[in-house]
Amino acid sequence: MPHVAIPVGVLGAGSFGTCLAMLCAREHDVRLWARDPEIADAINRDRRNPRYLTDMHIPERVRATANLEEALEGREMVVCAIPSHGVRDVIGRASRFLPEGAILVSTVKGIELESWKRMDQVFEDVLDPKHHPRLTFLSGPSFAKEVANQCPTAVTVAAREESYAISVQESLSCPWFRIYSSSDVIGVELGGALKNVVAIAVGICDGLGLGQNARAGVMTRGLREITRLGTRMGADPLTFPGLAGMGDLVLTCTGNLSRNRSVGLALARGETLADIVAGMNEVAEGIRTTTAACALAELHAVEMPIAQSVRQVLDGELEPREAVEKLLSRQLRNENE
Repeated sequence: MPHVAIPVGVLGAGSFGTCLAMLCAREHDVRLWARDPEIADAINRDRRNPRYLTDMHIPERVRATANLEEALEGREMVVCAIPSHGVRDVIGRASRFLPEGAILVSTVKGIELESWKRMDQVFEDVLDPKHHPRLTFLSGPSFAKEVANQCPTAVTVAAREESYAISVQESLSCPWFRIYSSSDVIGVELGGALKNVVAIAVGICDGLGLGQNARAGVMTRGLREITRLGTRMGADPLTFPGLAGMGDLVLTCTGNLSRNRSVGLALARGETLADIVAGMNEVAEGIRTTTAACALAELHAVEMPIAQSVRQVLDGELEPREAVEKLLSRQLRNENE
C-alpha cells in the first residue's frame, strides 16, 4: 500500500545516507546533505555518488546540497546518517534549521568518545527539548550496499514514545525493507554500537585462522557482554536477542562487507591500526566504541573481557594471539555469570 508522500531530509552522503535517500525516494521528496559540495554537485549532475555506492543510480527525487538550511527546510522527517564523532557538531549546527514538528531518525551506531554518551543522549544534549519526543533510532542488520540493491532487510526503530517509531515504520517500510517498532531506545542504541567491538574480535579470530568454533564462541560470549552492560544501563534484555542485538551482531561478525570485521582481520595480519585507518574509505565505528565500551563497563562495574581484549590489541598492549590466549586462560565459571 503506498505511503503518504512527505518531504524527507537525509544528513550524510556516505554509503548508508545514500542508500536511505534512495529508499526514501521511492515515494518521498528527498534532500540529501553532503559535507563536501563536490559530492553534492556530482550527485545532482550525474545521478551517482562519486565516493560511495558509486555504481548505484540515484533517483531524480533526490536533490543533494551542502547547505544545511536548504537540506532541512520544510522537512517532515530528517534522517541522520553521519559518523558518531560528527553528530554533536552537525546536529548542533542543524538545530536552528530543524522544523518544529519534524521526526528525526538516527541511524548512527556509536558512543561519543569524550563523554561516553549514547547517541540518543547526544541528540538530547544539542536539541531543544521540544524535539526530544520525536527522536527515533533505527538499527539492525543492514549493509548499505544490500539495501541499495533492494535485498530483503529487517531492522528496528525505537522511540521513547513508540507512536513516533510507528510513524517511521509506516513511512519507510516497503516490501523489501521491513521495520519493526520498539520503545527500548537504550537497548537498540547499545546493541547497534557494541556489536562493532565484537566484530573486531571475530575478525581477529578469523584472521588468525582459529576456526568457526572460535567464531561462534566469541559471538555468543560477546552478545552476553552486550546484554550484561545493556541491562545494567536500563535496557530491556529482550532487545538483545532481536534485530538490533543478535541480528546486527551476526551480520557484522560474518559479512564480508563489515568494516569492523575487516579491522580485526587486518590486525591479525600484523597491520598497524594507523595504517588500517588510513586505508579505509569509511569509518569503522568499533575502533572508537571499544574505548567507550570499556569505560562504560568500568563505570557500571560490568565485566567485558572480550571488549577489554580488543582494546588492548587496538592500543598495542597485546598482540592479537596473546589476547586470544589471555581470554582462553580466564578462570572457568558458570555460563550465566
